[in-house]
Amino acid sequence: MPDSTENTAQTGHEVIRNHLRQLDNAPGVYRMLDAQSRVLYVGKARALKKRVSSYAKPTGHSPRIARMIRETASMMFLTTRTETEALLLEQNLIKQLKPKYNVLLRDDKSFPNILVSRAHRFPQIKKHRGAKTEKGEYFGPFASAGAVNRTLNQLQKVFLLRNCSDATFDSRTRPCLLYQIKRCSAPCVGHISEADYAASVADAVRFLKGDTTDLQAQLAAQMAEAAEAMEFERAAALRDRIRALTNVQSAQGINPRGVREADVIALRLEGGQACVQVFFIRANQNWGNKDYYPRVGPDIEAPEVLEAFIGQFYDQKDPPRQLILSHPVENPDLVADALSQKLGRKVEILVPQRGEKAELVEGALRNARESLGRQMAEGQAQAKLLRGLAEAFDLDAPPRRIEVYDNSHIQGTNAVGAMIVSGPDGFMKSQYRKFNIRGEDLTPGDDFGMMKEVLTRRFQRLLKEDPDRESEAWPDLLLIDGGAGQVSAVREIMDDLGIEDVPFIGVAKGIDRDQGKEEFHRPGRTAFALNRNDPVLYFIQRLRDEAHRFAIGAHRQKRAKAVSATPLDDIPGVGATRKRALLTHFGSAKAVSRANLADLKAVDGVSEGLAQKIYDYFHERG
Repeated sequence: MPDSTENTAQTGHEVIRNHLRQLDNAPGVYRMLDAQSRVLYVGKARALKKRVSSYAKPTGHSPRIARMIRETASMMFLTTRTETEALLLEQNLIKQLKPKYNVLLRDDKSFPNILVSRAHRFPQIKKHRGAKTEKGEYFGPFASAGAVNRTLNQLQKVFLLRNCSDATFDSRTRPCLLYQIKRCSAPCVGHISEADYAASVADAVRFLKGDTTDLQAQLAAQMAEAAEAMEFERAAALRDRIRALTNVQSAQGINPRGVREADVIALRLEGGQACVQVFFIRANQNWGNKDYYPRVGPDIEAPEVLEAFIGQFYDQKDPPRQLILSHPVENPDLVADALSQKLGRKVEILVPQRGEKAELVEGALRNARESLGRQMAEGQAQAKLLRGLAEAFDLDAPPRRIEVYDNSHIQGTNAVGAMIVSGPDGFMKSQYRKFNIRGEDLTPGDDFGMMKEVLTRRFQRLLKEDPDRESEAWPDLLLIDGGAGQVSAVREIMDDLGIEDVPFIGVAKGIDRDQGKEEFHRPGRTAFALNRNDPVLYFIQRLRDEAHRFAIGAHRQKRAKAVSATPLDDIPGVGATRKRALLTHFGSAKAVSRANLADLKAVDGVSEGLAQKIYDYFHERG
């Protein structure tokens, strides 16, 4: 695909007009750049010359597009074979480059699924997020971890399936608490046969696939048979299962009969802000909803916002068979074709006017309207707090990006540094970062040394990736957990890196470490406190507490990983599956280390060569 650029001191219509000479009407993607070569806008075109020529006209543009044209100093072009290819490339570049004038989806995390694992003869049911590499059946996506957990809890009540790990399962000698509270059938100790457990798994899979009517009818027939045969205990268990199954369905709220698999996407635009509400309908069941707040401009139209949202939202996710929308998109056939190519089967785009689908859209629109109202109210309150923060600490302007740092460890072990980020829209969780402390020369528990390592790594990377400070990744304010000593250490770090214009504040607990008596430390100034009832004080406390929560969570994860680690993790060729096979066969890593070569070769999945590697690893070490 040819790529062309042109730099000039000019900006605006004349620059764009100069590019028209080198263009034809092939499909492709264009980029508009400012005088510093920053990407202002990425767009697609069925015919590049025709599309770009519309920007060369001096009139007839919205204020947003007019501003963009005035700032344009050069353009870049990539031709594609088809318009669908151009659409896919456009959305990929928007996510990568985050241009100033494009609609931008800011929160794009993966969604959790339910996994019925098939790696064990007694399958496990559990929450799963990420690549679908584990053997088993996946159901989702669910809108949130909470939606998955609620469904898993109900499924445990109904089908009594285990959620423990294979290692825990294989090591149990008596039932766990879940068996006592009737959430598991205790296959680990033989309280249910493999065949009966497999039947429960099959019923759970049928439920997750939406086959609930036949399943309930079948359970009711079994209950009647058990009662007729005077097997009252079994009949009562089946009655409880039917009741729990009914509770699952009622808890889901919306369960559309005529929509088997769809995402319901509704958009609310107001005051230059947008909220997109997405409801996940799978197997005729509501699997939760989530709201998004894409970056938009004051003069942007709903079809453009929705098309951009859909392109970016499904960039790394499989679309369902139907998208049910509140507004039409600009190019419905093109979007449907791109999504169909991605999924490998037809994807429909609908904008219903009546019936059940229209009712689903109306419900999603109501949620979008209410969510945007709350977001705008919170945004106004947040803006007021940021202005108060700037006044309290003599900042040049209200900060748009605040970074808060904290450390967590136990007597220096499993040390982790944490950074959380807040701005005009509140906590920016996609920007949070954790730092595994690597310094081998650090004294255990050296908080100054840990903070020095974290900040050095953070700002060395910023200086390398964005030395001209053109991106929004540079903070306007740092909050550090600590007093004068920490502030002095931070000043030394920043001086060493040559960074003089990023203000930082140390937040110390104050007298008797009492919350509300925090002292604030700044370089070269006397420490001071805010009034106990000052909203800015509460705001800083929330920021510090969030950093502390995130740091502790990161530390616990690291500690849990260290506890579960074994010497087998260090042997080349021993991955998770072979590690599980070895531990199941021998019972412990210590027993593996003592095994002879013949016993190692007898383990399922361990080749003769790998057995030799494992044997040599332990015996050379000894």
